[in-house]
Amino acid sequence: MSTLEVSQFTHTPLYCEENVYFLLKKLCKDGVADADGSDLFVVFISNDMKQIPLWHQKASTRADGIILWDYHAICIQLHMSLKPSGHHFQLFSEYRRSFRIVHAPIFLRFFASDRRHMKDPDGNWTAQPPAYEPIVAEDGTVHNLNEYMEIHASDELKNMEADLINSVFTQQLGVAISENQLEEFFAQIS
Repeated sequence: MSTLEVSQFTHTPLYCEENVYFLLKKLCKDGVADADGSDLFVVFISNDMKQIPLWHQKASTRADGIILWDYHAICIQLHMSLKPSGHHFQLFSEYRRSFRIVHAPIFLRFFASDRRHMKDPDGNWTAQPPAYEPIVAEDGTVHNLNEYMEIHASDELKNMEADLINSVFTQQLGVAISENQLEEFFAQIS
């Protein structure tokens, strides 16, 4: 397998959900992931306050790369999943993060964004949109990003029962879990 370079992927700053969408497609096409994406997951990160801290972000102006996002989306490949970082620390409660995990094959079929979330009240772009056309779901839906990025602590699974874990493989919006459950979730489904 050849080394992957960032320049090989479609990327538009501040459009993380679209970047992840095209990353999934590329990983499947190039044989880095299963052809159907069955080993890939999209993880949306947010909270009730729409303020989640993330580190090592290019958009940050700080040396440590920390930035507060209203939400963020990442891709996780099952066999490469999450490894404990050794950096366990307590965030202030207002920065507690929740995670929505969506199985990639489902996300690729149902996700849609017409980018309305990137316009100000006057209809002007807050960040330059990608040059390609907006993503439309297989069923013709033109925008459902809000449903994916809206994550509240009250949405989180309370336990890791098998039938709830299986929901990630069948539910359009996947499942919402707490930060403490993230590693456990991927350990149980691998």
